[in-house]
Amino acid sequence: MYKSALPIPVRLAILCALAVPFAVQAQKPEPLPPGPMFSGGHMTLHSGALGLDVLRYSGTVASLTTTGAVPWNYAPTDKLSERSQDTFYHLGDIDLRVRAAGATAWQALSSATHREPQKILTATDHELTGDITNSLPPDSPVRIVRSWKDDGDALLLSFALTNTTNSPLEIGGVGMAMVFNNIMNDRTLEQAYSECSFYDPYIGEDAGYVQVAPLKGTGPVLLVLADQHTPFEAWKPILDRRSRTTHLGEPGNDPTPRGTTFEGSFDWMVHSAAFAETEWKGAQEWNPPTAETLAPGASAHYTLRFVVAPDIRQVESTLAAHHRPVAVGIPGYVVPQDQSARLFLRSTQPVRAMRSEPAGALSWHDDGTLPGGLLAYTLQGKQWGRARLVIEYADGTTQSIAYRVIKPEREAIADMGHFLFNDQWFDQPNDPFYRAPSVISYDDSVHAQVTQESRVWIAGLSDEGGAGAWLAAAMKEFLEPDAAEVAKLERFVDETVWGHLQVAEGEHRYGVHKSLFFYQPSLVPAFQYDPKTNWTSWTSWNKESSDDLGRSYNYPHVVAAYWALYTIARNTHGLATHHPWQWYLDQAYETTMAMRTQAPYYTQFGQMEGTVFVRLLDDLKREGKTEEAGKLESWMRERAEHWRSEAYPFGSEMPWDSTGQEEVYDWTRYFGFADKADVTLNAILGYTPVLPSWGYNGSSRRYWDFLYGGKYPRIERQLHHYGSGLNAIPLLAEYRSHPDDLYLLRAGYAGMTGALTTIDTKGFASAAFHSFPDRMADDPYTGDYGPNFFGHAVNTGTYIVNDKAMGWLAFGGNLSQTHDVIDVSVLDSSRRSIFLAPLGLWITLDGGTVDRVRLNTRTQRVTLMLSPATQTVSTARLRLSVPADTSAHPRLSGNFALDAGAWTVPLSSKETSVEVER
Repeated sequence: MYKSALPIPVRLAILCALAVPFAVQAQKPEPLPPGPMFSGGHMTLHSGALGLDVLRYSGTVASLTTTGAVPWNYAPTDKLSERSQDTFYHLGDIDLRVRAAGATAWQALSSATHREPQKILTATDHELTGDITNSLPPDSPVRIVRSWKDDGDALLLSFALTNTTNSPLEIGGVGMAMVFNNIMNDRTLEQAYSECSFYDPYIGEDAGYVQVAPLKGTGPVLLVLADQHTPFEAWKPILDRRSRTTHLGEPGNDPTPRGTTFEGSFDWMVHSAAFAETEWKGAQEWNPPTAETLAPGASAHYTLRFVVAPDIRQVESTLAAHHRPVAVGIPGYVVPQDQSARLFLRSTQPVRAMRSEPAGALSWHDDGTLPGGLLAYTLQGKQWGRARLVIEYADGTTQSIAYRVIKPEREAIADMGHFLFNDQWFDQPNDPFYRAPSVISYDDSVHAQVTQESRVWIAGLSDEGGAGAWLAAAMKEFLEPDAAEVAKLERFVDETVWGHLQVAEGEHRYGVHKSLFFYQPSLVPAFQYDPKTNWTSWTSWNKESSDDLGRSYNYPHVVAAYWALYTIARNTHGLATHHPWQWYLDQAYETTMAMRTQAPYYTQFGQMEGTVFVRLLDDLKREGKTEEAGKLESWMRERAEHWRSEAYPFGSEMPWDSTGQEEVYDWTRYFGFADKADVTLNAILGYTPVLPSWGYNGSSRRYWDFLYGGKYPRIERQLHHYGSGLNAIPLLAEYRSHPDDLYLLRAGYAGMTGALTTIDTKGFASAAFHSFPDRMADDPYTGDYGPNFFGHAVNTGTYIVNDKAMGWLAFGGNLSQTHDVIDVSVLDSSRRSIFLAPLGLWITLDGGTVDRVRLNTRTQRVTLMLSPATQTVSTARLRLSVPADTSAHPRLSGNFALDAGAWTVPLSSKETSVEVER
């Protein structure tokens, strides 16, 4: 039934031919002949767990390999020949911006622009030092000496910059190129996962580092550490603008084509004031931009240290072993204003001072030193928005941690619901595209709905980029239904989805169109297309293309809307009034099965939001729909069997992707294909970092979807795009089965809460945050935010943990302890899911919410305080399980009836107390 995985170039060609809106990649230039870099041979240094091959001609890296039983090469060695011409960047290159003190214009210098042989000063078994000044222009005011050294348990890369003029010289930009093997161009998926690595930055001043992890998520992790006061100030992308005549990179650019299979390379910026004055002007950077002034003849020195962590879970212990400050934020670095956060520091140096920028944005309490040596703090978010916590240590080391303060979670999603169902509510009765009524895309930069766009799907209510707004709206009602908003959602389903976005009759019934909006003026003569818009590209589909039913990725959005309304109709009174819950459940089922007949090709891949199919199957079984459940489960097993046959079972419509893993994990784990579930989970860990920064922590790698759903389309690392919310689903599910693995909880919870960071104070939800330093802000389009919020909505909860080093912790609530009793106020956005890690107990509610949970650690008695009844919820419906032990059957204490497998608890006007028996 399924075609085997195709090489990336072949799959890309097929996608372009099908005009699927996700196939754009930078055009690959003709291969260039090898440059002179190889003419001097190479030399090898060994240090600790690393072996380094350096080209003698250029002094740049040819290979950087671990020396263990299974070596891993972090450098793009197999691309070296095709990347050996001028302007291709390599590890060991440096970019500068300098000017004479008092001047206004900056001079850009780079060792990669026009490479000449270095003048070797020292070449031994332990060191290669060379003068690379002759690779700079003749009028360069600096001399650069670069050294590679074996330092016992580490490799050192050092640069010495000397002012060769007779006047003071201001250095406003120092960027050391971080070039590793993240180049998946021309590789199959198997090759990419067997050879390539992803890398992520902790832009934390003197405590900063870069971690380079194998794509497969297992094996040793390279760490690049700040050394000898070489602060990690900013993270500058090396772009790929090329000369049209030579095909080489323009100055400061690398011609390796960036696209879906290559995110690009970056500079570790020690100083960045020159960029802050020019290209980055007006952006709020991670750290304040700095410069350094050298007197005539004076030198500045910068050093990076390369070490290896045994695996991704041991990054922090490796940092500590190398005497680097370590920060662990619980539950992360996103702080709702009604929740207390914890911060734990490990350092060989005492903390001398702490400050918040802006002042007062964060407050903290020093909780003292824990028995294991951790310095503990309790933090509160006081001022909405981005905040920077700066920690100064006794030896002068400065560490910065990026926090994001948000409104209380329930308040944030209430704001979002109001904005979606009011500002984004499109109800134009004579719309020729039949989009009314609906929750439509929005452009916050002009405070207007997006009713036409050359990327037609954005205005067409389909694809992730167009369905994002109404999918977020549906999942908001799933979490916290509001009567007026549910009424509008039902209108949208009845009047716009059923019969327009989705085929309602005939042989294609339940099929989902690619877009309702299209560009074909002859068919809508009364509609005025914007004459300033370019309607000539492939993205401006005509009606035939927009009507296509073959993109299966559009179906889960519709299923999720039906399923959300099913849960509302099933578990509340008087909110969903258009249809009984059975109708919504049937619609969700039929739409799911329609993928098999109407859009079969892409069902060979995991679908974004594919978790909804697992939830749907569970509900079909619970509601006694045995025949439907059997058919759905049989088909899903067929898909999972296909994934079982693949080495890396998460292909996509894209050459490489990070979103289908969610569903692949769900079904391979569901059907007991543990090896494939583990492969998938490890891949997620490979592109979902745990770092002391709200932006990168738990932010699963996405870097091309601004092209298809953003106001500012470009290849760029997107922070807390929908990959975060979706990939958090497997991470937290796996944690509940392995409650001793706190790393999974930290990664998953960060991704899940990251979905709330792009909701602004009025409730507008952005597709993602722009990480490039020229913008550093949320994108103004709603775009494809919906899948992100889906991941949050089905996954949010409160987790209670007792960690050996950090003690009792709450993720999603406020915890207090009195003797043997742990009390937690439940403050996550749903208040319907609680995991008690010491007991492995997973408590979920279909109806009703929990205000507080109490655990007696001596008796292990669990008490839930259920919220009072409301007009629409008079009965709580609870489910209890122990994911790590399926033989366990916890139950409620007392005489409570079961309904479709859920314990039913009548609610009163006050809190209702219930106890769990294990």
